[in-house]
Amino acid sequence: QVQLVESGGGLVQPGGSLRLSCAASGNIVSINAMGWYRQAPGKERELVATITHGGKTNYADSVKDRVTISRDNTKNTVYLQMNNLKPEDTAVYYCKATGVLTRAASHLNIDDYWGQGTQVTVSS
Repeated sequence: QVQLVESGGGLVQPGGSLRLSCAASGNIVSINAMGWYRQAPGKERELVATITHGGKTNYADSVKDRVTISRDNTKNTVYLQMNNLKPEDTAVYYCKATGVLTRAASHLNIDDYWGQGTQVTVSS
């Protein structure tokens, strides 16, 4: 079984910074892409940023000048550095691992996984 554990959320003032981390664990052989999504109250979950195994990144237009996504493939961990945070960034931030290849006995399996989410609140 694969688990994604997020950390780094919290309360920050407008203009502040946060760094989110998400570590994947389990019988993981490889992970294709990792990313961050967010869901604000009353809104649908939306993409924040993604990064492939090779390091290709993709950002939502609303955040691309303020956030940086990175990953450490040796640790199956993805990071999201967020700067100049705004009240509208307030949301639960979810980590997603896409195309996770796992090995169990003689079988290989590929699937996607979500973390439980971490709250980010931007308020003065």
